[in-house]
Amino acid sequence: MKDPSLRRSLALFRAFMREQTDPAAAYALLARDAADQVERYMKLDGRIVADVGGGSGWFTAEFARRGARSFLFEPDPAELAEKPVEGTVVADGYLLPLADGSADICFSSNVLEHVADPWTFLSELVRVTRPGGLIYVSYTNWLSPWGGHEWAPWHYLGAERARARYERRTGRPAKHRLGENLFAIGVGPALRHVRGRDDVDVVSARSRYWPVLPELVPRVPGLREFATWNLLLILRRCS
Repeated sequence: MKDPSLRRSLALFRAFMREQTDPAAAYALLARDAADQVERYMKLDGRIVADVGGGSGWFTAEFARRGARSFLFEPDPAELAEKPVEGTVVADGYLLPLADGSADICFSSNVLEHVADPWTFLSELVRVTRPGGLIYVSYTNWLSPWGGHEWAPWHYLGAERARARYERRTGRPAKHRLGENLFAIGVGPALRHVRGRDDVDVVSARSRYWPVLPELVPRVPGLREFATWNLLLILRRCS
């Protein structure tokens, strides 16, 4: 699918809405799309890819299908597939069992909003990436319509109220709790952080799913916190 395009955005949105009923189709499409985005900057064939926090391994498997030596690092065994993908390692993203500069590409999709110290986490991704390599990081920012995850968009009225509403409506506990496994990370702080680092260059900062001019929205203070939806950062490790 052409990126950006309305067709692509609609396809990803429809897949997202079917995530609970057909997760295989939803995540397979998202993995193909993410791999296409990576390959705009570096071909995957023959590369070493570290997929950090990749859960069931959809991204890891897609990278391998395209010729990469891909490895999944996931801290929670409960998030792994029943039969984990080849190259799976149970490991904390803060302390990856990798030598400095050992990966050509370090990939992290929708993880940053789930860690208490996102900048330390990001530093670890940078550490294991070789000079000239790429770091792909995307996350759902708190003030986006999906910032509250399963209890969105009611998080605009307060996290505790939104979580309680979800549990009353569904009759089951919410997976996420603000301050424990979900954190209110914004767009502006992340942009200021990566632009202030001296070990990476910002190749692209864009809305991951926006159908037109995806790099424009994150440039507008205030608006970007609501309209970005999901911030994608493509960083290159400095020599």
